[in-house]
Amino acid sequence: MRLIAIETASEQCSAALYLDGAIHALRERAARRHGELILGQIEQLLAAAGIARSSLDGVAVGRGPGAFTGVRLGLGVAQGIAFALDRPVVPVSTLQALAQQALRGGVRPTAVLAGLDARMGEVYWTLCPVQGERVLPGAEQVEAPALLQPQWPDGGRFALGSAFAAYPDRVPALGLVASQVDASALPDAHDVALLAVDAWERGEAVAPEAAQPVYVRDDVARPGPAR
Repeated sequence: MRLIAIETASEQCSAALYLDGAIHALRERAARRHGELILGQIEQLLAAAGIARSSLDGVAVGRGPGAFTGVRLGLGVAQGIAFALDRPVVPVSTLQALAQQALRGGVRPTAVLAGLDARMGEVYWTLCPVQGERVLPGAEQVEAPALLQPQWPDGGRFALGSAFAAYPDRVPALGLVASQVDASALPDAHDVALLAVDAWERGEAVAPEAAQPVYVRDDVARPGPAR
């Protein structure tokens, strides 16, 4: 299987190529430059692998939640490539992909809490149970950090994402110590690609026009700080 994966829902812009079991990824933290970077990252990955776009089986994309502009950009690029090639799109939860990143670090908790700074005094978050080498999807929410109260299962805990850099006081309030938190982690196309392969095998690939953003926050037009 050959998939290109895109993740642009945070200040990190990343692309990954899943090629017959191997994942190759490029990433850059460059706020407001995603539109300049993402197509170049994709072409660089394909060129390094020596394959053409036409040999791809599909396109995976982080469908949010996250920065509204970034979510729309990623979906637009994924749909454009998929339409041109007559290939399907595999939408992947940005928060679940963030949670999956924890397992790449070698930790094996019972559940992973993924949180992104949603600005306007709120955070996007989900609690993903861990099953083997994968995190399972959890309910996606947006709310004030003080209201974040995940129902941890018994066993090990881990949290990651920009929410914990923006609101470090929530770490002890959630029953976590510093070694159980990676506040620097951002969603990455590597994990989008990994989860997309599983979704593909479950038959969850869709026609390009059916791939839709998930914002979680209903009022997408409400003004906030520049991203």
